[in-house]
Amino acid sequence: MAKISPVSIKYMIHATFRVEGALEKPDVIGAIFGQTEGLLGSELEMRELQKEGKIGRIEVELERKDKITTGMINIPTALDQSETTLIAAAVETIEKIGPCDAQIEVERIEDVRGSKRDYIIGRAKKLMSELKGTTDSREISKEIKESARTANVKEYGEEKLTHGDISGSEIIVVEGRADVLNLMRAGVSNVIAMNGTKLPESIKTLSEEKEVTLFIDGDRGGKLIAKNVTDNARIKYIAVAPDGKEVEELTGKEVLICLRKKVPAREFLSRDRFSERASESRTGSSSFSFLNENTKKRIREIANENQGEGKAILLDSDLKEIEIFPVKSLSAGLRKTKEKPYAVIFDGTANQNTIDDIKDSGAKILVAKNFTATDTEIELMGF
Repeated sequence: MAKISPVSIKYMIHATFRVEGALEKPDVIGAIFGQTEGLLGSELEMRELQKEGKIGRIEVELERKDKITTGMINIPTALDQSETTLIAAAVETIEKIGPCDAQIEVERIEDVRGSKRDYIIGRAKKLMSELKGTTDSREISKEIKESARTANVKEYGEEKLTHGDISGSEIIVVEGRADVLNLMRAGVSNVIAMNGTKLPESIKTLSEEKEVTLFIDGDRGGKLIAKNVTDNARIKYIAVAPDGKEVEELTGKEVLICLRKKVPAREFLSRDRFSERASESRTGSSSFSFLNENTKKRIREIANENQGEGKAILLDSDLKEIEIFPVKSLSAGLRKTKEKPYAVIFDGTANQNTIDDIKDSGAKILVAKNFTATDTEIELMGF
């Protein structure tokens, strides 16, 4: 089996798990490969990705206490951001490890190249200071300017979010540290990272105080992030990288062009929904929002009250609870429940199988933390 080179690792997925029962490390690794098989298609098949050296050796640490086993899973990848987040979301769908029911949650996705870049820049500066002889003054000037721009990178809030100068009334929110550094090299300093795809509480708070532009990658993953963030924070504008490009890959000129082309968030989402509906109309289906703001507000209140509980809550048309299941048991619960739900609150990441099960139950609305698919006729909301 091919091993991923430490040099090529781009991201590290950090996940935790909890199991009621005793198990060993091979049980965890076997569950990861076995239960994600076929979820994301042949191009993102984890066994094949590991053979190709795009996913590295999966490390598992576990601890037993009484009849409970808890632990950490670390998965190194050389994939791009959107592919890495899809792998992370797929891991969260694992329902069993060995013979035991299990719950896995991705804590964060780390850009491991950030620390390497910090070392390289620091070491290069030291070597340059020791270099004897003449050097092109223009190159030195350029290095000093870039160093000055990125030297003021700081951490914000309990989540330790990477940021530049966010003291002004306008800020730009990006996905990761690499995005922040790239914008600062381009001369854009009022930028802060979410440190992943999940919206931190600190960003929610900042959005109440400042005018926020969300700058996303030019792929499907970027659109999913835009939907989730705008559902949960006050976003005024959205800027998008060119199709197929990530923010961290843009040249300085491309960064400035994309920011100049930013559009109001409402216009971006409407345009995106129109594109989706046009696609759906060609297949004979339709999708539209039939929820008023009061209904949306009440559903989100219920979702936020139960956030972090790992529950799937079924509501009737009066938004009263019908049934409550663990998220891992939702599919089985939907088959057993006698009353058709109007809305389902899912405290986790909803994949296409979950969305299809909820649609088949007759529900009209699905509220989830994140979505790895949006192909459905039911209303999708983030929280």
